[in-house]
Amino acid sequence: MKKFFKNLLLFFTYVIVLYFLFIILWGELMPPFARKNLNYSLGSYGHMHTRLQEVNNYKNIDILFTGSSHAYRGFDTRIAESYGYKTFNLGSSAQTPVQTKLLLERYLDQLQPKILVYEVYPHTFEIDGVESSLDIIANGKIDDKVVDMALTLNDIKTYNSLLYGFYRHTFNRDKNFNEKRIIEKDTYIPGGFIEREVEDNIDSTLNNVAKAIWTPRKYQIQAFETIVALIKEKGIKLVLVQSPVTKQAYNKYSNNDSIDRYFSGKGVYYNFNGVIKLSETIHFYNEDHLNQRGVQLFDMALMDSIGKK
Repeated sequence: MKKFFKNLLLFFTYVIVLYFLFIILWGELMPPFARKNLNYSLGSYGHMHTRLQEVNNYKNIDILFTGSSHAYRGFDTRIAESYGYKTFNLGSSAQTPVQTKLLLERYLDQLQPKILVYEVYPHTFEIDGVESSLDIIANGKIDDKVVDMALTLNDIKTYNSLLYGFYRHTFNRDKNFNEKRIIEKDTYIPGGFIEREVEDNIDSTLNNVAKAIWTPRKYQIQAFETIVALIKEKGIKLVLVQSPVTKQAYNKYSNNDSIDRYFSGKGVYYNFNGVIKLSETIHFYNEDHLNQRGVQLFDMALMDSIGKK
């Protein structure tokens, strides 16, 4: 029996090593279209690579912004700084509470913010978080927090990207990569904000979308509750924000009142939908992202609200 278990252990070790080698060869030799379950998003949409390089230069800030693309496209660090705040924006594309938790656990002690402004887009509590996990694995460091994230998501794409990322980081395969400051319509602004070229919203794809009930995933709620407890433990002021979206996007949920009640019970909470006078064509560039005209109005209202509190 002892020999059986020894052989079984050797077999699994052999399989794991072979799989790791397979992932390396697959990632190095196969074109992107053939790597369906291996997406190593180096320098992907949203300038996460630049953001995670730059954050190492910041500490002792006043406000830390975090959340999904609504955060890095909605919280302009220049506007906050015009109010006298030293800030950094740790938002990322499709960031869910699982990734927010990882980033805060990694950078909170270094940045030591007085205020955390957390953009709580309800949809990010419903999605699996895989897209954002690939973004963080490829563009940040590989540490125990990334492993914990992968185990929480338990998805083959995340596992494969983690193995491939471990190989690339170990052998410094990405050391010569430099992300452009301007990519198509996006310009990276020091401090983590992305300024998009001003354009009007002509998208009406949500006009006929049926109403839905907000149904967050259990592990996303658990991650969010952990974040709230962590921020309270650190003595940091928590400000939860729902960024403005178009009426079509906002009204896709039939239980917005329930969403507001949930978040308002966790800290200072602002839902800016319907609060600021915004034109759905002039102040947005799609159904749920503000253009720079809208960002200006939104951020001024947010800074005034924080100042009053």
